[in-house]
Amino acid sequence: MYGFGVLIILLFISSIPAIAVFIWFRLARYPFSLPRFSFSLLAGTVAFFPALFLQKVFSAESEILYTAGKWGLIAEIFVRIAFTEEFSRLIVLVILFSAIHRVNSARQRDPGSSVNVSADTMASASGLIAGLGFAILESAVYGASNPGNALLRTFTAAPLHGACGFRAGSSITMFSERPIQAIFRFLSAVVIHGIYNFMLIIPGFFPSIAAILIALSALATSIMAIRNGMKGENI
Repeated sequence: MYGFGVLIILLFISSIPAIAVFIWFRLARYPFSLPRFSFSLLAGTVAFFPALFLQKVFSAESEILYTAGKWGLIAEIFVRIAFTEEFSRLIVLVILFSAIHRVNSARQRDPGSSVNVSADTMASASGLIAGLGFAILESAVYGASNPGNALLRTFTAAPLHGACGFRAGSSITMFSERPIQAIFRFLSAVVIHGIYNFMLIIPGFFPSIAAILIALSALATSIMAIRNGMKGENI
């Protein structure tokens, strides 16, 4: 019962950012429907499973890469962990956006909207929410397997995944017209994610603070971009 209680607490804490974003969207009256919010959150949780599968696929090779010293560790952090998670989120978001396009192909915005919001902004917002959904499930799994560092990860994983999800989502819609920029936008999510993970494995107080600042600053820029985009400004 004790372990189950801890798991519930971790789930609640990691869900707070998603709840806060939902309240923000409702109070600001953004043209982002409840079904789209719910499916974006669900897409993020679903993305956890292909990421887990890809990490297991890469695990055999990563053991070989560890023999290369520091380069093996960098490959483990940036490729096996950061890239697989961001790539999985990207694929699930592509499926989500394709489904939304088919269901609502005749409309440029959500029903009832009086504000012309670009597809880039809607995709970025969906990516942010998907990242928060991914963090909810990851925090629960990580907290159960590694309770010693669970609190730090729970407080920082949601901002980190939300910010990276924002970048993955926005890269999808810009790919057709700006493929190079889209690739760099996606890779920026991988780099931010990798640096965050790298900071967490360094012993000491200051690397942990650096990881928190990386996650929060990346989330802040994502929130500002969505806020401007929802007002009809370019993101």
